[in-house]
Amino acid sequence: MKKYIVAILLLNLSYINAQDLKYYLPDSINYNPSIPKPKDIIYHEVGEWHVTHDRLVNYMKAIAVAAPDRVKFETIGFTYENRPQVLLIITSKKNHDRLEEIRKEHLQLSTQTTPKNIENMPAIVWIGHSIHGNESSGANASLLSAYYLAAAEGKQIEALLDNVVILFDPSFNPDGLQRFSTWANQHKSKNLVTDPNSREFNEVWPGGRFNHYWFDLNRDWLPAVHVESKNRLKWFQMWKPNILTDHHEMGSNSSFFFQPGVPTRVNPLTPEKNQELTTKIGKFHAQFMDRIGSLYFTKEGYDDFYYGKCSTYPDVQGCIGILFEQASSRGHAQETSNGILTFPFTIKNQFTATLSTLEAAKNLRKELLAYQKEFYQQSSARAANHSIKAYVFGDKKDKNKTKLFAEMLMRHNIQINHVSDDWGDKDFDKESSYTISLNQPQHSLIRGIFDKTLEYKDSLFYDITAWTMPLAFGINYKEIAENRIGKKVDVLREVKGEVVSKKSSYGYLIEWDDFYAPAALNEMLNDDIIVKVATNTFEISTNNSNKKFNYGTLLIPVQLQKINQEKLADKLQLIAEKYKIRIQAVESGNAITGSDLGSNKFITITKPSIAMLVGTGVNATDAGEVWHVLDQRMNMNVSQLEIGMFNRINLSKYNTLIMVGGSYGDLNKEKLKAWVQAGGTLILTEEAVSWSAQNGISDIKLKKIKSAVDSTKRDAYINRDQVEGAQQLNGAIFGAEADLTHPLAYGYNNKTVSMFKSNKVFMEKSKNPYATPFYYNTNPLQSGWLSKENTEAIKNTASVIVNTLGSGRVINIADNPNFRGFWLGGNKLFMNAIFFGRIIDAASGRMEE
Repeated sequence: MKKYIVAILLLNLSYINAQDLKYYLPDSINYNPSIPKPKDIIYHEVGEWHVTHDRLVNYMKAIAVAAPDRVKFETIGFTYENRPQVLLIITSKKNHDRLEEIRKEHLQLSTQTTPKNIENMPAIVWIGHSIHGNESSGANASLLSAYYLAAAEGKQIEALLDNVVILFDPSFNPDGLQRFSTWANQHKSKNLVTDPNSREFNEVWPGGRFNHYWFDLNRDWLPAVHVESKNRLKWFQMWKPNILTDHHEMGSNSSFFFQPGVPTRVNPLTPEKNQELTTKIGKFHAQFMDRIGSLYFTKEGYDDFYYGKCSTYPDVQGCIGILFEQASSRGHAQETSNGILTFPFTIKNQFTATLSTLEAAKNLRKELLAYQKEFYQQSSARAANHSIKAYVFGDKKDKNKTKLFAEMLMRHNIQINHVSDDWGDKDFDKESSYTISLNQPQHSLIRGIFDKTLEYKDSLFYDITAWTMPLAFGINYKEIAENRIGKKVDVLREVKGEVVSKKSSYGYLIEWDDFYAPAALNEMLNDDIIVKVATNTFEISTNNSNKKFNYGTLLIPVQLQKINQEKLADKLQLIAEKYKIRIQAVESGNAITGSDLGSNKFITITKPSIAMLVGTGVNATDAGEVWHVLDQRMNMNVSQLEIGMFNRINLSKYNTLIMVGGSYGDLNKEKLKAWVQAGGTLILTEEAVSWSAQNGISDIKLKKIKSAVDSTKRDAYINRDQVEGAQQLNGAIFGAEADLTHPLAYGYNNKTVSMFKSNKVFMEKSKNPYATPFYYNTNPLQSGWLSKENTEAIKNTASVIVNTLGSGRVINIADNPNFRGFWLGGNKLFMNAIFFGRIIDAASGRMEE
């Protein structure tokens, strides 16, 4: 051990000499001189500067041009900022000559039928780098790996390329990498500064970790909300690799981690054989790291539980996902508890891990292929042993959200079917529902999407503990004990938007149930169309029949508009087609039951002018979720205000302000309070709720949590992390009971709404009987880990409370209604807060116009 410590310190101090490729590359191999070295294309040595994404792509293109017999360059898509996502396919010439044949043969392994003999089949390995943009040693190491695989000569590399097809992804997160590389490079000194307090090592908010919308792409493999993930998943499912690697960074005072992770925190759907192979591959990592004297650890800290993570998603698909975590230099050289950690040293470890992975793949090729074959062939047996045989899902009132859910499933190569011809369940009609059989190759992944989990081997988790996707989407679904499915779905039904009865001289109605109804409302308000919302139910004649309309129905009265009825009809037709919603024309305001259309129960909606506080202290992912749902899904503008800007400007142009989880220490509290008192709507989520209560903005009361530590008893010091960690609420799903007559619940049709909670904000119910539209009963947990103390804390608490402050409203949402962009079931609550928050009279329960 002592020699390893000496070695690592010497390597760390060698950054001055690390600008030569000899520092990184195996010295026993000759390299083809016709292949360009990284410096020839990116204009600096590897590790001298942080490579920018454009230069990284340029090098990958150059490699493909110089070594066409080994390397094929693919552009698999583009990011939000229109940066190319590239993939190199690297293998031998003989494999390239029959590449499509190899791919199709390999895909036979992931069927339930017996595939071709695997004796001469190459293994497929996906090497992926830096999904967190500011963990850039991986992406920089890809320069070395690409050069090595293209230029190395001899029997060793030839044997590797004959036996392995490499899908080489140099940057999982191009936008984040570009942002971080710019930061690190612009703060580099000629004489490297190693002080961790220096600006080079402390990015400004939001940092380079995230994509354009400040999302963590490492959590997006299952929901696939973002374009980067959708592009990548298409290729993952096209190839079904045997190994997928995920190169990350961790705290600077650590060393190097490779899997397996914590044994008790492996998802129970992951086969034991997966962990056995992970361990075998780990022995190759250990040998290669020992060879260069690098310290490392396994089986601690990190787990394989959430299938939305890059290194865990493959584990439920006959593939071995491998996480690497390298201690981060963050800049170019930084003081740590292990000495000076240099950027070149971190790159060398990542490059070495790539070499060890490929060596493992070559040596374990047959075992990896046999495992994948066996995994999928046994899917029928797993289905037979499972009590649930199929699922049905759909919502006739929200066909858009049904389609979004179905698209998510099909992105993972999950087979969807129509409902059967003899279907008799009135809750799921044939025109808006689908079925999924569990007797299909993706059986385990389907369970990873639909299962609820309430029992766990461990109480500590690296990430969330529950993500049951139909609950997250807020979509109706049911477990079926028999395999009742209809015809295979090749193409999903189109959702058509239309104006029913075309033109009206009186008015139009839009039901609020549809996911994109808020987007349509926003567009109408932007076009200066007067829109009212129904705060009562009513029944009215439409198309020679009577139809009932629920709370939240939108009314567009024709005679109140500035434009004539023909232009209004044309605009509404365009909006219906754009957002695929149904707009009902009516010729009379006389209701059969409930409120007439001229009643004061129809309240004019004010166009929201929205700002959100961002910057230091604010949770970037929470803010990004708001930005994304408004911008991408609802086509709505939101001004992003730094706290310093908020303190300086006139706020009168905004009528809606959003504060997500975080700390707001420098915010001018009196200015915020005065703005709300003057009529503003303040929407608070998660920890912003606590901050507001503590600073006198809202009058909610927070419930105290009983300590898990018994001060009267002694305990071993070693147990401290386990006891304290078990009290963390990493993320679980709870069913909130909703008052469906309340404006914040408009558009919901089920009294129980699934909420995602990853905080300890437990609000006491309001004493005002009308001010708690969403609340938890005595047993709200639907899926996830919850300690005994937190179980008691959440009982009979409020999920949402509305309180008045002067003429304004404070909407306190204790949970995260927009979690990771896939909690579509919470988006309606959030949009209701934006559009309907100012019509709530929380003091009396009445509505005001």
